[in-house]
Amino acid sequence: MTLVHQGFLGALPPGHRDRLAASAREVSIPAGTRIFEEGGLADRFWIIRSGLVVLDVHVPGRRAAVVETLGEGDLLGWSWLFEPYRWQLGARTRGTVLAAEFDAERVRAACEDDPVFGLAVTHGVATVVARRLRATRTRLLDLYGPPGADPGGPAT
Repeated sequence: MTLVHQGFLGALPPGHRDRLAASAREVSIPAGTRIFEEGGLADRFWIIRSGLVVLDVHVPGRRAAVVETLGEGDLLGWSWLFEPYRWQLGARTRGTVLAAEFDAERVRAACEDDPVFGLAVTHGVATVVARRLRATRTRLLDLYGPPGADPGGPAT
């Protein structure tokens, strides 16, 4: 399967990228599908080939807040790599999505078997996590922060 070599995959060295891609299976996810719920078991992940996926967070007493929209080349799901392997956000398709799907247990086993591969995958996922946390913070401050709040936070 040919995958887009940008985003998460683009950050991996070519040999590691090919190794990961070899374990992918192509899936088509219909429009409006709830892919996973916050708190559910994170047993797989995806790299989006085409289409859009909306990430959201449950807000008690309100509708779920959209924190980010993912598209081509983006990693969908990172909770599969970190115990307790539970989704930290929810995800829904916006239109039909084509993606490469990966079995989390299989990839974690490959990371354990080859520490260099494991470090590359973990570093790539951690980079995505850091970017998503920044985006989530900014979006939630936009939605729920006091008027005039600086979404970038205090200067350091």
